[in-house]
Amino acid sequence: MTIGIAATGPHAGLAAFEALRAVERVSRGAIGGFVSFVAIDAEGALLRAQTQRGGTKTLFTRGETTGVDPPMAFAEARFAALMSSGPDRPEPLAQFTPGDPEVGLVSGHRLPHMPGVDGIPVNQAVLRRLAEGSTPVQAIETELARNPEADAGLIALDLHGRVHLANSQFVAQRADLGSALMEDAQSDSAVAVLHNAIHPYHCLAALAACIALDRMAPADRCDFQVVLQAGLPLELGDENCLHLDAQDRVERLTVTQRCWLEPKYQGAAVNFAAAVRRDGKLIGHATSEPYCVAENGRLQSVSGQKAAPIPVRALRT
Repeated sequence: MTIGIAATGPHAGLAAFEALRAVERVSRGAIGGFVSFVAIDAEGALLRAQTQRGGTKTLFTRGETTGVDPPMAFAEARFAALMSSGPDRPEPLAQFTPGDPEVGLVSGHRLPHMPGVDGIPVNQAVLRRLAEGSTPVQAIETELARNPEADAGLIALDLHGRVHLANSQFVAQRADLGSALMEDAQSDSAVAVLHNAIHPYHCLAALAACIALDRMAPADRCDFQVVLQAGLPLELGDENCLHLDAQDRVERLTVTQRCWLEPKYQGAAVNFAAAVRRDGKLIGHATSEPYCVAENGRLQSVSGQKAAPIPVRALRT
């Protein structure tokens, strides 16, 4: 009867929002009602937004039919979490997403706001453990071991960008669960999703996580461009690779398919994620596939032109 999402990385607030919006658009069940949204902004302040009805359509506007993207402070927040389900949940809605700007954020699904064995809401107990120095893994696993019958799944995110999620022993027996934890090391991004009673449950968590991660670390981002020109020689090599000179001009293109050296051939001479090297050193990967025509091992056209730009995702260390 709920979904929980937590994200950390560039524009994590927007990532979490867009992940929930996507789930609302393609799923059915306990979705599109209340949202409790929490984030930690660039100044270290705790931000909150909530709605009882309408999900993402009403979270940042009073309109009932047109959704509004999060304000800049929410969108650009590096740490964000939310919990959502059907309408009209008990107030205050902040009880579903506890957070501390000096510690981290907690989300989850089912009823993580209900008291555990010591009388403290399980999600608050996890946040307290984070404040005491536990990692998200330690905080969640300790509390779920103490509360195996809790009707809760938990997601914890700390200010180091560490994320963990798990269901209680009781919840793990359900037949409608979804979960996903995805990370991108280059951008220090991560997203975690737990849900139940939202259908089709087999694929939604992965969809939500992929959408969030795509917002924070898009595989097709363009950090700079190089120009691919007709007349460029094609050479058989161990990898599909654009080789640049010191001025970042493409001086040759290696391909792994011998067919490109035949009298005539056409297709993708540069594949998505093809290596881009300068003086032999890997500096990035191509993020588009222009349609190429070649004759006798030389390019004749690129996307129907004599030259075309190739966006490149730079290698980040």
